[in-house]
Amino acid sequence: MGDLPAARVTATRPFYTCGLDYAGPFLVKEKTRTRVSLKAYLCIFVCFTTKAVHLELTVDLSTDAFFNCLQRFIARRGKPGNIHSDNGTNFVGAKNELNELGCLLSDKAHRSRITDAMSKDQIQWHMIPPHAPQFGGLWESAVESAKYHLRRVIGETRLTFEELYTLLTQVEACLNSRPLTSLSDDPNDPTPLTPRHFLIGDSMAAIPQPNFMDVPINRMNRYQHLSKMFQDFWK
Repeated sequence: MGDLPAARVTATRPFYTCGLDYAGPFLVKEKTRTRVSLKAYLCIFVCFTTKAVHLELTVDLSTDAFFNCLQRFIARRGKPGNIHSDNGTNFVGAKNELNELGCLLSDKAHRSRITDAMSKDQIQWHMIPPHAPQFGGLWESAVESAKYHLRRVIGETRLTFEELYTLLTQVEACLNSRPLTSLSDDPNDPTPLTPRHFLIGDSMAAIPQPNFMDVPINRMNRYQHLSKMFQDFWK
């Protein structure tokens, strides 16, 4: 086994060096009582040193939407020094749902605008070699995990943008509560270290909620249905 990249073992604050990728589209509704569906995309940031995950929801794949997404990320996690991502050619020949993502990252004008803006902010953008997805394994695994579980718990349900964003933040907390160290059967041993400890200094603490796992969906309101989805994610 080869040595880990320097960025993975250099002591820095969370998200100073991170990987970036998109997932989607996910269909959302404008309102709860409408059948009109819109596309939404998941933007995933993964910290190289702590494996913490940050999830953002964006309405399209435009450059402006990405900048808004990046600004929200910086406002809450701090400005990164390095961002790693695919270069776009990795998406060629992928499934139809990834074709739009490939067009976004392979567009020269888009990449030039992002690179110029990041240079002014002293953010370095690194793209992995073409046709070498193994270089992005750290964030690709987070993308696959988040996407798989989201599609599993959402199913055919059409959430509003606000509902999906709420679910994403709960999923983010769940992913950041996964153990980084081995689990112990001894209750006297310290709790395992998680990415969340690096972010807020504590393990996950959620508002207590009733168990909706055995409640029929037709008897739930929207909030209860959303809570059940999150409980399904934990399961």
